[in-house]
Amino acid sequence: MLTIHNIMTIVNLRVHIAPVGFEIDRIAIPAKQMKADRVWLLMHGDPSKDKAQGYMEKIRMQLKKEKVEVHAEYSDRFDLFKILKSVREIVEKEEGNDIFVNCSSGSKIQAIACMMACMMFQGKTKLTPYYAEPESYSSVKGEQLSSGVKTVVKLPAYEIHTPKPALIQALKIIKQHGGKITKKEMAKLAEEKKLIVVKAKEENFDQARFASLDKNIIQPLLNEWKFIDVERIGRTRWIKITPEGNGAVEFLN
Repeated sequence: MLTIHNIMTIVNLRVHIAPVGFEIDRIAIPAKQMKADRVWLLMHGDPSKDKAQGYMEKIRMQLKKEKVEVHAEYSDRFDLFKILKSVREIVEKEEGNDIFVNCSSGSKIQAIACMMACMMFQGKTKLTPYYAEPESYSSVKGEQLSSGVKTVVKLPAYEIHTPKPALIQALKIIKQHGGKITKKEMAKLAEEKKLIVVKAKEENFDQARFASLDKNIIQPLLNEWKFIDVERIGRTRWIKITPEGNGAVEFLN
């Protein structure tokens, strides 16, 4: 027999993520209208150079009046990969909650990163991107760039697949070796860390390990993701991480 003492109701929190620029209403009003329980404000990593600090405090004050919990997360607002990493870390902390991501506030790079994050990290928890259309824009210096919110539009977040964990770990190994590593050393480390499985007799072991590395690590990173280049110098093959590969390690690791 069920009683009030043995029934547990699990309620997901409504969590908002919003980059902060020179606007208040575009963040505070949607959070209040959508009954947010918690808001994460994305701020520039160097507060001393962030002219939006004053806007953050005004947003914080408005939301606290509504009894909304407010946190700040800091990253370089000009670095797409660092912003993605910050959003991913918030998503991991809020796993299981309903997360709404404001793609209309902050800088253009922050808005793009927020939309990309919704597509990349959709599998971890429920992510809903939205765009807040302001009632009016202002050209007066010292005032917020827009005021009021006419409507909030939920945006479609089509899932983007990310590399398998083994590929990310392989990229991490390359980066830890200064961005390049010999194929021979990579094969050895990949096997030690169980990124590849080698089933071969001793006399064919090295050849089988290279084949497994090529099929499961090198070819996907090279051809599918463009995260590495392979260069032959003399008799040695070098695996080198590309700028795209560096970015992937930055926000997926």
